[in-house]
Amino acid sequence: MNNILANVLPRPDEGLAVKSSNGYNAAIGIFGLLSVVGVAFGIHAFFQGYHHAYNVTREVPWGLLIATYVFFVVTSTGLCLVSSIGHVFNIDAFKPIAKRSVFLAITTIIAGFVVIAFEIENPWRMAIYNVISPNPTSNIWWMGTLYGAYLFFMLIEFALLQMDKHKIAGMMGLAGVISGVAAHSNLGAVFGLLSGREFWHGPYMPIYFITSAMMSGCAAVILFHYIGYKANGWKMSPALESSLQSVAKLGAMLMTVIAFFTCWKIISGVSGMPPGKYEAMQSILTGPYAVNFWIGEMMLGLVIPFCIILAVRAKNMTALFIASLSSIVGIFFMRYDLVVVGMIVPQFHEMGIVGQPHLWSYTPSLHEIMVVVGGISMAIAGFLMGERLFRGHLSEDH
Repeated sequence: MNNILANVLPRPDEGLAVKSSNGYNAAIGIFGLLSVVGVAFGIHAFFQGYHHAYNVTREVPWGLLIATYVFFVVTSTGLCLVSSIGHVFNIDAFKPIAKRSVFLAITTIIAGFVVIAFEIENPWRMAIYNVISPNPTSNIWWMGTLYGAYLFFMLIEFALLQMDKHKIAGMMGLAGVISGVAAHSNLGAVFGLLSGREFWHGPYMPIYFITSAMMSGCAAVILFHYIGYKANGWKMSPALESSLQSVAKLGAMLMTVIAFFTCWKIISGVSGMPPGKYEAMQSILTGPYAVNFWIGEMMLGLVIPFCIILAVRAKNMTALFIASLSSIVGIFFMRYDLVVVGMIVPQFHEMGIVGQPHLWSYTPSLHEIMVVVGGISMAIAGFLMGERLFRGHLSEDH
């Protein structure tokens, strides 16, 4: 075990120089503390009771925690796919970002697992019965199995990258890509195959999930590379800057694809006023979720980052950082709206039941918000500690 760790961790003369910084250490401490607070709220919810601590109901069973889980696993899969372009498929322009991106993919999916563990109330039961009582006909079973395999392959891949065993790491990376794409398309199917939820139902959901994952991965790669180098006072090499510029261009292209999906989602949701889907679409166009959609999804998630990348021709790193930060925030709104808006339309809306509201209401509870804050803080703290522990992930030597 000691020999393995010695090979995975960089030697003192390898990687980028790490300087002690009170501000950096304070940031790790703050986000670490927020992680503990979030976990404490989640544990308290276990004892207080699921329906007492969270504002989800029988009518709206999925809320903020499911949306955050989707956000994390989507981002993780995107990071895996973007990193694989370089060290799996041998595209030179993407090689400098590989190691940090793989590490971030691991960090974000672990944060997602923590959040979903507090949402499903009995996570140990799911973990046990997923093994001893498999159900291959269940998309949820496949989701747990495939994401578990994905995390395993990503851990092995990162260790092999640290040991400079790039050929075997590439094989593990390919296995991670296959399992990640399978898991993510299956996650899209979890939504798309629910015929009773018209807002989600349709064959395009797995494709949308994969495409949006790539866009999320591009934004996360730029955001965390910039923070990692700025926070530690490191200077990016021309090769790394060029690589991030290539990622930004790929991200801009994917934004246009997501905008295309969004336009047709709106058209299909209002044309002919399809029952269930029309009500959900109206809630995000002119209803209670209009601000989320127009400001969060469209402006922050697509329009602003696309215009910034276009204006600087993907060459100004500070501008790309702002664009990626805006995109990440907007993508979170996308995940939240996707989950919650699909839930708020009553399932028997077309029957005109007396006393049933036009739309169900949902507002996250304090416990839900704090668990999400804890999950996000855990991902950030893990990233900051990884920068120190792996000395910039030896990205310049890849």
